[in-house]
Amino acid sequence: MTYPKIVPGVFLERPNRFIAHVRTAGGVQVCHVKNTGRCRELLVPGAQVYLADCPSPSRKTRYDLVAVDKAGRLINLDSQAPNRVAAEYLPALLPGLSLLRPETRFGASRFDFYAEAGDERWFVEVKGVTLERDGEALFPDAPTQRGTRHLRELAACLEQGYRACVLFVVQMDGVRRFLPNQETDPAFAQALREGAQRGVRVEAASCAVTPESLEIQGKVPVFLGF
Repeated sequence: MTYPKIVPGVFLERPNRFIAHVRTAGGVQVCHVKNTGRCRELLVPGAQVYLADCPSPSRKTRYDLVAVDKAGRLINLDSQAPNRVAAEYLPALLPGLSLLRPETRFGASRFDFYAEAGDERWFVEVKGVTLERDGEALFPDAPTQRGTRHLRELAACLEQGYRACVLFVVQMDGVRRFLPNQETDPAFAQALREGAQRGVRVEAASCAVTPESLEIQGKVPVFLGF
């Protein structure tokens, strides 16, 4: 996926989770942050960031903050991007893919994708990963009851003959492995391990990131800590 026009800037502050102030060549801009996570280790004063220029009379802000440079590693922060690149990647992950439908309900749940590949029917949930420590990618960066519920609901699909997969899209390059963030959210980590034991497929993939683009480039080893 690509962004049509990118403007570089320097991060100043984040008054709330939706808004950031960024200094650009055209002055200080009020930008929409396309990620409601904490991102405390990323959005620090003085960080190099990149804004997508989205002029529209219906918008309150002209720019979206979509990427940040962390010690030379470019990280995409756009929370909508993982689903877009996952849709491009799933044909490689599910050989024989013949149907891919986004935002599909199962009972009281709504998963990111429903897919059919050969004689298999899949529900796929996608999680974007922006937290990196010492070359490891971790999810989540804050406790997520919703994410834990998604994992349990995915496991429930298996009981009705479906296949289930959770795909962690690591929105950066150069990580050694992916693992659940046990310290921040032990309930999510436990639900992920239990889901894997019941048959939920757990995949992680890293991305090639530029200020203007994001593209999944290959699998990352998953370590669940069994």
